[in-house]
Amino acid sequence: MSENGDRPTRQRVTLTDISSRAWEHPADRGALVALRQLKGFDYLLRKMSGMINERAFRLQFLGGAIRVDERQFPTVHRLYTEAAATLDVRQLPELYVTNSPIWNAMTIGMDKPFIVVNSALIQGMDEEELRFVLGHELGHAQSGHALYQSLLLWLMRLTGALNWMPIGALGLRAIVAALHEWSRKAELSGDRAGLLAAQDPAVALRVQMKLASGGQLGELDTTTFLAQGTEYESAGDLRDSVLKLLLLEAQSHPMAVIRAHELRRWVDEGEYTTIVSGDYPKRQDDANASISQEAKNAAKSYTDAFNRSQDPLAKLLRDLGDGLGGVRDWVSSRFPPRN
Repeated sequence: MSENGDRPTRQRVTLTDISSRAWEHPADRGALVALRQLKGFDYLLRKMSGMINERAFRLQFLGGAIRVDERQFPTVHRLYTEAAATLDVRQLPELYVTNSPIWNAMTIGMDKPFIVVNSALIQGMDEEELRFVLGHELGHAQSGHALYQSLLLWLMRLTGALNWMPIGALGLRAIVAALHEWSRKAELSGDRAGLLAAQDPAVALRVQMKLASGGQLGELDTTTFLAQGTEYESAGDLRDSVLKLLLLEAQSHPMAVIRAHELRRWVDEGEYTTIVSGDYPKRQDDANASISQEAKNAAKSYTDAFNRSQDPLAKLLRDLGDGLGGVRDWVSSRFPPRN
């Protein structure tokens, strides 16, 4: 693992009793609040864990990877416990390091989630960047994403098995597409948790730059990298808009440049600063979270994203809406309703 060199140790605020709702993206949070209050849903998914064979997953890593503790990967263990303390995580999931050249980490399991970090990330990240990665995965664990991600994996396997049934496959494809959209928003939630664990936006940005480049940070420019996100959102014509929709349909993660763009927006809008200043939802209030209010927040999030989007298709739809609104106003002025 890369060293921090002469970088000073940062003092981080401990976010005591913080609820996962603090970092969850509105579209992610709305679904989670509803499912948490849906009696029996967690039980049903856990019963399905037999089909996913969670025990086999854990045994695979127990037998073929390294379980992190004070004696194995001690630096990773220290960063992990520190990230957990910052996010006030009181029950640490097991953490494994597995041999893989792919830059990835994941939180899996239903009854007892655990975290797996690929060796490429350990080698490619410095300590503060790894703190962000571990905070990201702890955010997934605290939000309960592992439970629903396991369902997504199971449904994807089922979709492949039913491809010979056009109607059944189409229905499952729609469900899987919706779960992929949820998964992408859950990744944005994880990024926010990672930032709250690291409490340094520059670190969060470096992680995304390394993920996009394979670690070639010295060859990159921060301003240009962020500008790519703006260009992705606004460049091209309607053909590019459709292509972006098709490219995203089967993606469980947003693209790295877009993740950086979204996290920067979250910081710029002030929510991150509000949380580290001590103003955030507390976990003891989770049971009282309003499903209807979270649904409104989710809808507002999509509406705001649509309204500020510079994507050609979004601009066309807004123009059409404005045009139809103008026609409606003209008709109303010429033919007022009778009393």
